[in-house]
Amino acid sequence: MDAFGKYVLYFLLGGTIVSVSTYLGSRGHSFLAALASTFPAITGATFILIYLNGGVDELVGYAKTLLWFVPPWIAYVTAMVVGVPRLGFWAATGLALALYIGCVGIVKLVLR
Repeated sequence: MDAFGKYVLYFLLGGTIVSVSTYLGSRGHSFLAALASTFPAITGATFILIYLNGGVDELVGYAKTLLWFVPPWIAYVTAMVVGVPRLGFWAATGLALALYIGCVGIVKLVLR
């Protein structure tokens, strides 16, 4: 498969997961929507592709770094859970994204 074909596949995989999550969530199936969006399909596909294109060391480095983004993600989701009922969707989303970016900045400083 050529490089363009790989990126088309990546796009389709990501779009499919977002579409399935959105569909399930909009139908009131929050558990299944959350499962679909956090299911490690994208991460698993990324693991496979990094392994095939870069090897073991690059894969392990990526996986270790990926763990550092769990706390910012938890802060982001928590801000949405707490913020949406109090501030509304758009304000809570802005706050949650700012919090996420701030946490990522802290992670970046720690990883130096």
